[in-house]
Amino acid sequence: MMHLLLLGTAGCHLCEQAEEIIRECLPNDYDSVIELIDIAEQEHWQAQYAICIPVISSASKKNCLAFEVADVKEFIRFFVARVG
Repeated sequence: MMHLLLLGTAGCHLCEQAEEIIRECLPNDYDSVIELIDIAEQEHWQAQYAICIPVISSASKKNCLAFEVADVKEFIRFFVARVG
């Protein structure tokens, strides 16, 4: 199972676009979950991620991305290769 975190904030158009891109890039035959994390809920998240959201993260990799489709596909390929 692929468990991805998408860190952002409510009303962030870049975060909304990132979620759409991630959903489009996920393999149909792979069980996956995207957990949306609002960084406004925790001060330490705000301090760490405020200037680089949206952020896609898994247990083994974290990227602050502009969320181009090619970048997300590469991130997912990395994840699938690591966990099988």
